Parts: sequence; C-alpha cells; structure tokens
Amino acid sequence: MPEVIFNGPEGRLEGRYQFGKQPNAPIALLLHPHPEHGGTMNNKIVYALFQAFTRRGFAALRFNFRGVGRSQGSFDRGEGELSDAAAALDWLQATNPNAPACWVGGFSFGAWISMQLLMRRPEIDGFISIAPPANSYDFSFLAPCPSSGLIVQGDRDDVVPPESVAKLVNKLSNQRGISIDHRLVPGANHYFHGRMEQLVGHIDNYLDTALEPKVAEAAH
Repeated sequence: MPEVIFNGPEGRLEGRYQFGKQPNAPIALLLHPHPEHGGTMNNKIVYALFQAFTRRGFAALRFNFRGVGRSQGSFDRGEGELSDAAAALDWLQATNPNAPACWVGGFSFGAWISMQLLMRRPEIDGFISIAPPANSYDFSFLAPCPSSGLIVQGDRDDVVPPESVAKLVNKLSNQRGISIDHRLVPGANHYFHGRMEQLVGHIDNYLDTALEPKVAEAAH
C-alpha cells in the first residue's frame, strides 16, 4: 500500500493510497477522528472502511489531517481540515480522472468533515458515517442532504448519545430522493471495542447492496 505525499492548503499531507483493481475504478476517501484526541489515518475504524472499499476494487485514500503524523500545519477546528479533505479528494480525482463513482467515509470527527465535503462536492455518490458527533457539532448544513448513505453507531456510545444521531437521521430521512440506512450495533461503545466484526459486517452488507445495481450496469 503506497505511501503518498500530496499538497494541502497548509503544506504537505501524508496519506496511504491503494490503486483500484481496474483502470477506471471508483474512488473512496476515508477521514479519521479528532486530531487532538489521538485520531490518525491508522485508526482501526478508518482502516476497516478503507479495506471495505479496496476489497470491492475501489481506489482508496486515507490521510492524516494537518498537524498529524507527517502532515504539515496545525489543527484548525474543522475549517482547515475540511480544506485538507477537499485537497485530498482533488488529488484522488486527478489520479483517477475516469472514476465512475465517488464515495466518502469517516469516523466521529471525520464523519462530520466528510458530511461537509458531501455538501460541497456534488460528484460524491454515497457516504458511510460511523458515530457522527451530532451532539457536539452542527449538522444543520445538511439541508438537503445530497446523497444516500449509511450511518452506524453503537447503542452504548459513551461519547455521542444515540438519541442525537437518531434525531439527525430522522431529519435527513424526511428528505425526498435519498435514503439513510441507520444501524445500531448492540453493546458497542463509541470506539466499537470488541464489536469491530459486527461493524465491518454492517459496512460490507450496506456496500454490497448499494453498489450492486451500479456493478450490474457496468457489466452491460
């Protein structure tokens, strides 16, 4: 899995990139949790998302936000990190100019950033949000939410109350033309300790269903 360095708004950003299985592979960008709470691109949930997409032939990129690992710059309360994510998507698209589909995914803080990116980039076809911090960050920008996606959380999340995520899902689900698949993992906390297998099962199940029609179309 090649290490990549690309230019971000505040200097170089460090990432890990997996080439797609086909020349015109779909692309996926995966975003890590809060930099000030130990979040990096090597977080186990981000890595699980990354693998879920690469197993399906996607060209996938995960990277460190500014100030994390070997990425230059310093934490910028989300504004700078959104710019970093946009630069990462630019790099991914430039590397895969004929990608037929584009997905984003993120965990916790990374889920918040990925949802903002979704609003700014109409080419994003779908998303996976793991434990989005609906209690501590404003998600009102999702008006309307432009794409369907999956939101997964543990029912014993000790950082984000499940009620706050259910409220967000309810708001998004009232919009026309999109569907939000909301799943709770029994007994799982915010970090899915001891419940990674169930989390990965939900991600795999959702992607298999969501991607099936497009895979079938591509075959014709």
